[in-house]
Parts: sequence; C-alpha cells; structure tokens
Amino acid sequence: MSEALEAREHAGVLTLTLSRPALGNALDETLVEALLAAILAAGDDDALHTLVLRGAGKHFCTGFDLSDLAQQSDGDLLRRFVRVELLLAALWHAPLRTVALAQGRTFGAGADLFACCDVRTAQAGASFTFPGARFGLVLGTRRLATRLGESRALACVTSGEVLDAPTALTTGLASAVADGDLDAWLAALQAPVTDRATTAALKAATRADQRDTDLAALVRSAARPGLKARIVAYREAQTRRG
Repeated sequence: MSEALEAREHAGVLTLTLSRPALGNALDETLVEALLAAILAAGDDDALHTLVLRGAGKHFCTGFDLSDLAQQSDGDLLRRFVRVELLLAALWHAPLRTVALAQGRTFGAGADLFACCDVRTAQAGASFTFPGARFGLVLGTRRLATRLGESRALACVTSGEVLDAPTALTTGLASAVADGDLDAWLAALQAPVTDRATTAALKAATRADQRDTDLAALVRSAARPGLKARIVAYREAQTRRG
C-alpha cells in the first residue's frame, strides 16, 4: 500500500483514505495504481461488504495531478489518463457496495471517483466540477450521464459549471448531504441488507459492461495531437482567472 493511500478495515468495511492533503489529494501515478490495486483486491475479498473512499484534509480529491506537467509528453499523459479510466471502471463495476464521502473541492477525476460510487455523500460546503472536456478529454461522461441524465451531464461538462452540495444532491450527483461531520455519518452507516453475492448480481444486472467503449472514447480523445498544449492552456486560463 502506498503512503498516499491509507487503508483501514473494520466489520466488513474497508475505508481507503487518499492521503496527499498538501496537494488536495490529487491523483499522481502512485496513488492511481495504489487505488486500482486496492479496489481490485477488495472485489476479491468476500469478507468485505462495503468499500469507502475518503480524502484526508480539506478536500476529497482535486483531480489529476499536474504538478509534473512540464516533464510529461502527450504519450505520458495518454498512458496516465488510461490508468485513471481503468481505475474508474474498476470502481464502477466493483462487486460490493461503494461509498464516497466528499468534502471541500471534488474536481475532475476526483469528481469522477465520487460519481462512480453507489452511495455518494457530500459534506455541506463541498463543490464539484468536471473540467476534462475543456482540454479535450472524454473521461467518465457516460457514467456521469447515468447519474445526472444525458442533457444535464452534457451541460455540466461543456459549461464548466461548479456544483455546490445542494445542487449535487438535486441533480443526482450526490445521494446525500451531510450537515455535520463525515466521521459521524460513516459511523452510522449500516451494513447492506443484501448479502455480498446478491449485491454483486444486482449491480451486474443493472449496469451494462461498457468498459471497452468507455476506454476507446477516452483514448480517441486523449490521442488527438496537442493534449499537453491544451492542458497548459487550460491551466494558464485558470491562473489568469485567479
């Protein structure tokens, strides 16, 4: 397990805490690989009925870590986005209940992680946005459309809208808003009424397996020449806006 990902198991619940608070728990290569391995392992562990994702510090996850962008090529970025898509697909199809607890900023790939979970609780004051389309990526959009509906999801990703917690709830991005402490909310979480095998079967029956289609859409969008330049332009525009 990576130092950037803390794991705690108790009474059938595995809690994975993203632990890069100084960087807003942004997803670097190491954290993505640690998360992917932990989610796949949880899927194989019949002793678990629930997987919880949390973020240490002020924010759940501020998205894709771009701190080393200057050293990355288009090909490097493509590979990293492919690994993020594989992570999201593993979470979406995980054969146990998945829970996300989001506070502060939940942006980009972090918001996609949140959207992939079955139970999605936002703390009052949390905010969500999906900026990937602004640099040409098609990442997580079909899953977001499952939560929000096609029209609302398309409007969300193409407008750069920032959703506050109440809006996330009314649109379906969040399934609950916690006015108090997320620790208290998690402590009150009950075990599913269905057994593990039934939970897995129900999810398989209600979610068409479109992993190959989603991956192909991401690769086509990320393989368009100029990916790094588009991300640089996006970051510069964000800096100018303050």
